[in-house]
Amino acid sequence: MPTRSLFANSMLVLAGSAVLAISAQISVPMIPVPMTLQTLAVSVIGLTYGARLGALTLLAYLAEGAMGLPVFANATGGIAPLMGPTAGFLWGFIGMAWLTGWMVERGLDRGVMRLFVAAFLPAMLLFVPGMLALKGVTGLSLNAAFMAGVAPFLLGAVVKAILAAMAVKGGWSVLDRR
Repeated sequence: MPTRSLFANSMLVLAGSAVLAISAQISVPMIPVPMTLQTLAVSVIGLTYGARLGALTLLAYLAEGAMGLPVFANATGGIAPLMGPTAGFLWGFIGMAWLTGWMVERGLDRGVMRLFVAAFLPAMLLFVPGMLALKGVTGLSLNAAFMAGVAPFLLGAVVKAILAAMAVKGGWSVLDRR
């Protein structure tokens, strides 16, 4: 993998965090967890940036939100979203991006099916911290937290993993033709 300059990596982090902020605004309002395109963006970042730069991009995004920039769903920012019902998902994005990138760095970057697996498995694992934080913050039972924070999002997770794999495979195909 070619080495990029600090400036190039910084620009990628800024671009990735901007894409995340935009994807957070494309949402279906649901309570207590809105459905957004953030997981699609996290998958694409992990698939294209790799483990370290992907995780760093998510850390930058969360830091921007913590500083009050309106980057989270419904143009919110501040500490509250990082400690509220969606906190497990927001913090889990770091691990999702890292694991997705780690998987492609180990050979799951060739072909749509491998890219799908690299996007899908981390997306499924994201539900663990998401559901546990939802349970902890709201006092819901584990079953109720699953029904509120996981079940409604399962089909969307499959579709987003497919879209991420197809978009990345198509993008790399175009770049390979140069």
